[in-house]
Amino acid sequence: MARLAFEQTQSDEVVAVAQPNDLLRAARERRPSRLAPGEPMSRQELAQAVNEWLWTTTGRRYELDAHAVARWERGAVRWPQAQYRSALRHVLGVNSDTALGFRPASRGRPVPLPPVAVAPSINGTDLGVSPTEFVARINLETPAPARIGSTEVEQVRATTRALAMSENLHGGGLAAEAASAQLRWATRLLDARADNRTRAGIFEAVGNLAGVVAFAAFDIGDHTAANNCFRFGLWCAEQGGSWELRAATLADMARQAVYVGDLDSALTLIEHAQVRMDRLTATTQAMVSMVRARLLALLGRHGDARAEVARADAYFAEHDPMTAPPWMTYYDAAEHAGSTARALTPLALEQRQLGEAADRLTTAIQLHSDAYPRSRAFSRARLATLTMRVGDPHAAVTIGRQALNDAASLHSKRMGDELKALRKAAQVHSAIPDVGDLVHELATAANGT
Repeated sequence: MARLAFEQTQSDEVVAVAQPNDLLRAARERRPSRLAPGEPMSRQELAQAVNEWLWTTTGRRYELDAHAVARWERGAVRWPQAQYRSALRHVLGVNSDTALGFRPASRGRPVPLPPVAVAPSINGTDLGVSPTEFVARINLETPAPARIGSTEVEQVRATTRALAMSENLHGGGLAAEAASAQLRWATRLLDARADNRTRAGIFEAVGNLAGVVAFAAFDIGDHTAANNCFRFGLWCAEQGGSWELRAATLADMARQAVYVGDLDSALTLIEHAQVRMDRLTATTQAMVSMVRARLLALLGRHGDARAEVARADAYFAEHDPMTAPPWMTYYDAAEHAGSTARALTPLALEQRQLGEAADRLTTAIQLHSDAYPRSRAFSRARLATLTMRVGDPHAAVTIGRQALNDAASLHSKRMGDELKALRKAAQVHSAIPDVGDLVHELATAANGT
């Protein structure tokens, strides 16, 4: 089994005053983005390029992220570890560390800690620390056990449940960073000694956690991080021999591919998920068929999409929540209704009839529990948009305001995109006073004012 190395980006130096590293930032911004044509390379893209170069040259996996790059650019860390400096020189096309604004720590007198404004003190010595310095200095690392058993597997599962609950309640914005820190620690358990049953269990548990991190990153629009975590989760599923986790991960990867507009890749991914459907529970079979139905609908194959929805319904009729794996507990009657509605929406728009798509969205709204407010907000926003486009604009306003209210507590780029779609649909009818007011309310919410 390949060892996964997750290195810290801590410097040996404590800087007295964090001066921005403009040279590093400028070097990054001179490189073009591969994801956003016309824009400079993002911090996350730089981190990913460094990770890829290190993997290619060393055979070890690294988990540099945008937060570490931000710390370097803020000047909070002036001398990253040698392997990162080497990778940065290669990726950014420079010949020296100096060209990137890096300098080693002085080995002379200890550098005094920076002052903290309005900090409590004793005999003139500050006790507080600013947020910037705290982030730069914190380095907590819990030792991983050399041997693991069922206790460690359950710990990872319990952590995953808590993080998934937070992500469902508040969106990916609050869950992504906490979940990624937990994933870094859990990944170290894969190298511990264990019996065969525990080893299969820990791969499955860590893979499930990777999926939660991936979806949180997907929800906030960090597609590079999401893709990396999905791929790691898929690897864990393969290593652990979990057909259920494999199918669920491939389905989530297909959802992400749809989101970024790569329908061909999405169809390939979901058809890979359908391999050995006989090994999957009815719940997972229904979810996989639902995703494929949506793809077929987006490709304009409405007859095939309706047939796939019927197949998903038949699978779901056989589902048993008691046998569904932990990562599929979210896929209940509300989720099935709301998700299959999306496969039927393109046909509803083409026929300009609310029809079954609206009926299923209404059912989803009624059935969603308070544990899934984001899902309910999605269903309301989609029903409002569909109603605004092919139904009664006045009715759409009422539903749209409820969706906007639901979304207020969510940190989710995907939710923001749903509200943008509603705003675009509503602008067609903005001469109607109520609709015009909704357009204004949606614009105000989007601008954060």
